[in-house]
Amino acid sequence: MPLLGPADELPHPPRRVLVAGTSGAGKTTMARAVADVLGLSYVEMDSLYHGPQWMPRAEFEADVRDLVKRPSWATEWQYAPVRPLLLEHADTLVWLDHPKHTVLRRVVVRTLVRRVRREELWNGNVEPPLHTVFTDREHLLRWAWKSHGRTRTRITAVLAGEHGLRLVVVRLRGQREVDQWRAGPLRRAAERDEESVR
Repeated sequence: MPLLGPADELPHPPRRVLVAGTSGAGKTTMARAVADVLGLSYVEMDSLYHGPQWMPRAEFEADVRDLVKRPSWATEWQYAPVRPLLLEHADTLVWLDHPKHTVLRRVVVRTLVRRVRREELWNGNVEPPLHTVFTDREHLLRWAWKSHGRTRTRITAVLAGEHGLRLVVVRLRGQREVDQWRAGPLRRAAERDEESVR
């Protein structure tokens, strides 16, 4: 299974793209950018998963099954019940392998901004009060700290062929590599795709 870096050309224009990374890595931003550049539909996993009062939606897995039936899409690779399904249908996996200090800084800033602005997220939910970082074991900030290494473990399993899949994996470490890949291989893959349909 090929593991590409920020300067490596994509072997084909991606049509079904997953973006992996821990909380704060920029999965949503990257998935939206990929969708925009390649003309894919984008669906945010969090919007499918979270119902009112942060309860998981009963329709979540059925919605994901409907998503993967589409000919093209981009989304985040998250939520254990649907990770295998998403992986089975993807042709490209973008791995945002940022340092722990980078993702923690980002998730702290994002959480503070959302809380101060009382920004509505999914289905009427807002960030909980900041003091809950000390009382809630599953608080996003604590989750980001303890789960950082899990993405690497999952990607290692994919690269080792444990899932029996063939897909392209792109590893990007740091914002400079993200910008390099978006402006280079991703943009050129989109241009090749446009030329092929002319």
